[in-house]
Amino acid sequence: MSVRHDVDRAVLALVRRALQGHAVIGLEDGAERPRRTHELETATVRDGELDEPDVDLSPPTWHWTHRVPIELRAFKQTRSLRTVLDEMAGKVGAAVAADRFLGGLVSFLDVSGLDVEPLSSFGSRTELGASFDIIATYSTITPLN
Repeated sequence: MSVRHDVDRAVLALVRRALQGHAVIGLEDGAERPRRTHELETATVRDGELDEPDVDLSPPTWHWTHRVPIELRAFKQTRSLRTVLDEMAGKVGAAVAADRFLGGLVSFLDVSGLDVEPLSSFGSRTELGASFDIIATYSTITPLN
C-alpha cells in the first residue's frame, strides 16, 4: 500500500472511533455522495488530496501536505442543527488532538476550520451540512509512495 492510501484509511478509522453512534461513510463503502442523510447524523470521509510537495534532493525526499475532506450532515431534531454539527466536529477535533501523529504514520495531523452550509431538505427533513479537512503532513522517499 502507499502512504497516501494508508493515511486515508487511518483517518477514516479515526473518524469512525470519534463518531461512534453516528453513521460514518468512506469511499470504499461505495458512497460517492449519500443520497440522503442516514437516520443518524452522517459523516463522509472523502479520498485525500495531495498538495504539491516540497522536494529535497539529497537524499531525495518528498514532503507532502495531504488534505482529507470530511463532510458532516445533520437533520432537524430536538436540538439545533448547528449544535449537532459543532459537537460532531468537536469530537473529531479532539480525536486528532489526541493522536497528532496518527499512530506514527505522519509527521503531524491537524484540522482546518469548519464551513457550514445549508443543504436541500428531503421530504419533511431540514438538513444542514458542514465540511472541514483533516490535514496530514509526512515525507516519502519517492513521489509514488
